Amino acid sequence: MPELVVNIIQIIVATVLFFVMMFGIGFILNMLLKTTWFPVVLFFIVLIGLAIWSPWDSSQNPSMNNIGTYTLVYYIPITGALIGAFVSGWAIRALRRGGYKMF
Repeated sequence: MPELVVNIIQIIVATVLFFVMMFGIGFILNMLLKTTWFPVVLFFIVLIGLAIWSPWDSSQNPSMNNIGTYTLVYYIPITGALIGAFVSGWAIRALRRGGYKMF
C-alpha cells in the first residue's frame, strides 16, 4: 500500500512538472516567435515522436508490441504537458486580445 501512494504522488508531481515546463517553454516561444499555437505543434512533432522512438526495440517486429509497452503511467504526464502547451497558447491569445502588444 505505501508503494502505491508513493507512485501516485510521483505521477502527480511529474504531471504538474511537465505542465509547468511546457507552459513556460510555450509561453516564451510564443512571445519570441509571435505565434500562438507553435508549442502545441512542436509538442506533437518532437515529443510524441521521441516518446515512440525512445523505447523502440528493433528486435521485435514493427507492430503493437513496441507501442503496447506503454501504460497509463506514461500517458498521464504526457497529457499534462500537452495541456500546458495548450494553456500557454490560450494565455498568449488572451493577453493579445487584452491589448498587450509585447506578447
